[in-house]
Parts: sequence; structure tokens; C-alpha cells
Amino acid sequence: MTKPIPEGYHTLTTYLAVDDAEGAIDYYTRAFGAKELGRMPAPGGKIGHAELQIGDSHLMLADTFPGQSTRPPKELGGTSASLFLYVEDVDAVVQQAIDAGATVTMEVADQFWGDRFGTVTDPFGHVWSVATHIEDVPEEEMAERAKKAMAGMASS
Repeated sequence: MTKPIPEGYHTLTTYLAVDDAEGAIDYYTRAFGAKELGRMPAPGGKIGHAELQIGDSHLMLADTFPGQSTRPPKELGGTSASLFLYVEDVDAVVQQAIDAGATVTMEVADQFWGDRFGTVTDPFGHVWSVATHIEDVPEEEMAERAKKAMAGMASS
């Protein structure tokens, strides 16, 4: 019997619109250790659909085409979403992403919620939040830490 959610997939999978899908596949392989699962060519040397795996998650992407509802960040002048990636060593992965061509959006640092966390923007305009969970923070302490952090943001 066919499974309604294919083997190896999660309920929610990210699908990115990119300029230069082939370049993006190369970048995500170098930056985040992605493994290419497959691709479908499209006219003009473009990629109509590709699937990658990063850790235990799938990432779908394609070049943009006229009439599509999704647009790449560079065409929009920014993005309304980011990708969140948990890894074993955030410092190493962020450095790897930088070495592959990302720019730092937020330096890696320990955060009040218990993650060591930073963000980068990839060469295609997508923002990646990368984290390693370093501490389980009790709910009451989380509320206090959040209050202090937000107070610090208001004064800056």
C-alpha cells in the first residue's frame, strides 16, 4: 500500500525558489553537507525540481520560471522566511557556510533560550538560522531570561 507521506520525508518540507539551482545545489552541498537525491531538468539548462537531504530532512528547490507563484529573495528584495537548522557544532557549520560563500547576518553566540545560535545569508538570498542546543532551560527561568533579553533590546 502506498504511504501518504513517502518514506524519509517529514510532514513539512521546505521548497526554495532560486536563481541558479545548479549553483545552489553545489553551495548547499559544500555549506551544509547536503546530499543530492535527484533532479529534473527543464528547458534552457534550468532545473525544474531538485531534492536534497540535509541531516534527516529534505529540501526541495528549483530555478524560477514565468508564471510561478514563488520568487527568489533577490527578485523580492529580501525574504519573508528563514530556514532553521539544528547541528552538532554550530560554529563549524557557520564557518563552513561562510567559507562556501555565505555572509554573516548574526554572529554565533550563546542565547538565553538555551541554543548557541547564529545566522547567515546564502549567496542566493536565503537566510539560515543555525543552532546547537546547549542547555535545557526551565520554563520559569526562560521567562526571566526572555524578560531581561527583551529589556536589553528596548534600550538599544
